[in-house]
Amino acid sequence: MIDRRLPPAVAVLLVPALAACSIGDVRRPPPTRAPASHRPVSTAPTPPRVIDIDEVRRVRVAVPQRYDRPFVEFVDADHGYALFAACDSRPPGRSCSAHLYSTLDGGRSWQPLPHPRPVAEDQQLYAAPGVLALLAEPYGWYTSTDDGASFTHTTTDPPPVLVGARGRFQVIEGLGEVGEWDGRRLRPLATQPSVPGLKTVGQDGDLLVAAGAAGERPYAAISRDQGRTWRATPVPALDGEVGVLRVMLAPDGGMWLVGERPDRTGFPALWRFAGPASWERVRADGHPAQARSVAPIGAGLLAVTGPGGVGVVAGNRYYRVDWPLTADHYLTVLADGTIAARGPDDVILGTGWTANRRWIKVVLDGD
Repeated sequence: MIDRRLPPAVAVLLVPALAACSIGDVRRPPPTRAPASHRPVSTAPTPPRVIDIDEVRRVRVAVPQRYDRPFVEFVDADHGYALFAACDSRPPGRSCSAHLYSTLDGGRSWQPLPHPRPVAEDQQLYAAPGVLALLAEPYGWYTSTDDGASFTHTTTDPPPVLVGARGRFQVIEGLGEVGEWDGRRLRPLATQPSVPGLKTVGQDGDLLVAAGAAGERPYAAISRDQGRTWRATPVPALDGEVGVLRVMLAPDGGMWLVGERPDRTGFPALWRFAGPASWERVRADGHPAQARSVAPIGAGLLAVTGPGGVGVVAGNRYYRVDWPLTADHYLTVLADGTIAARGPDDVILGTGWTANRRWIKVVLDGD
């Protein structure tokens, strides 16, 4: 018999969320037994509890209605950008110039920003702490470090300022080696980790983790001296195969390995760093067959969206939760620990801690 009770430490973390109605009752009490009777007992089905959005921030901006929904990117709970760049589901062009907006108050208000190249064949927006980057093909990149007040043009792909904002240690694209940002470019480390299929690197204080997959098996190595030396760390065996292995960092510093399946849709394999040089496999008993996105949210919890709904992995089990998200929302965790769930028509921000969140829906409409 499977024990569905949460471990005490996990249960304590979820209690505030239960009280605030931010997560469903994952402890599933046993069904109430009806008293013996010769007559059939009829009971009305209990409708599932649905958590409402705590606040809707819907703003209308001076963009014609023929524009498609904007691409919205938040850096933290307050700072974000929106790019309107397509009309009537057609690519941008002279008849559909780009419109750029920013918010400093979490989407309560939006201010127009001058787009440095509003007419282009393709428009993209990327944001990181302290950096706004616009790709306007075929003209190149336009980057800003002053919240869009001014832009610098470059044809370097990707622009150095955006690369630097992604972290001190990164995997160098095309080279497959760990590099260190020196303020101008990524320089390969003198000593490289012995990781087949190296794909990703993550840092948590003095802990540096490199991970990859080859032959559909996971591999990882760690460094405690800024990448001068590396130590291979065996990743426990799992059921199934791994196509891509990624390092993910939780807001409270916990380090995870997420193993995407070869078809990119199956529920991923999961591990947490158990120290000093070992990984612990995290089961997700009861999980759905597929997952769209996963995100560590702190205290050993992992949020999941996918065709099976929305859930949380806690204590080696998967629990369905009644957050106001859908299978189409893609989860990321922002610099300040806020959950950002991007859907086809909106962005939902989950502020707070672990599973106890306040949900804010941000929507921009044209005139």
